[in-house]
Amino acid sequence: MSDLIHTYTVNTTWKGNTGAGTLRVDAYSRLHDVHITGKPVLELTTDDKTHGNKSVLNPEDLLVSAISSCHMLSYLYLCAKSGVVILDYHDTAVGTMIEKAKGGGQFKEVVLHPVFVVKEEGMQEKAIRLHAKAHEICYIANSVNFEVQIKPTCTVMKQDKH
Repeated sequence: MSDLIHTYTVNTTWKGNTGAGTLRVDAYSRLHDVHITGKPVLELTTDDKTHGNKSVLNPEDLLVSAISSCHMLSYLYLCAKSGVVILDYHDTAVGTMIEKAKGGGQFKEVVLHPVFVVKEEGMQEKAIRLHAKAHEICYIANSVNFEVQIKPTCTVMKQDKH
C-alpha cells in the first residue's frame, strides 16, 4: 500500500487596511478571514494584547484546538474498532507558548485532559490505553515540534438501581 497525499487549500485575506496600510505598526488592524471552499469563513486576529481582540479566534487557538480535535477523532475511531463504547467525551486542552523578549516564540507543549465515560467497567483499562495509540496516529500531533501530553480521566456509565 502506498502513501496517500492529502492537500489542503486555505485562502487567507487580510481585512485590516484602515486607510494607511502598514505605514506604522499601529496603523492597521490584524483582522483577517480564512476561507476554505465549501466551509464556514473564520475570522481571525493576532493574540497580541495590544493589537488583537480577545473575542476573536487567533492562530494559536486554532493550533491547540486542532491537536485536541485530531486526538479525539483518532481516539473515538480506535475505540469503535476495538469494542470500547464511549458515551461522552470532553477535553480541556492547554497550550503553553513561550514568547521571546526579542520577538517570536514557540509552543512548549500542549496537554490534553480528556474526560470520558465508558459503557461498562470492563472497558475502562483498554479505554485509557487507547489514548497512547490515538496519539501515535494523530496527524496533527505527529506534525508539531513540541510535546503533546495526554492525561485521561475515565469513568463508567452510572447504572440505574431499580
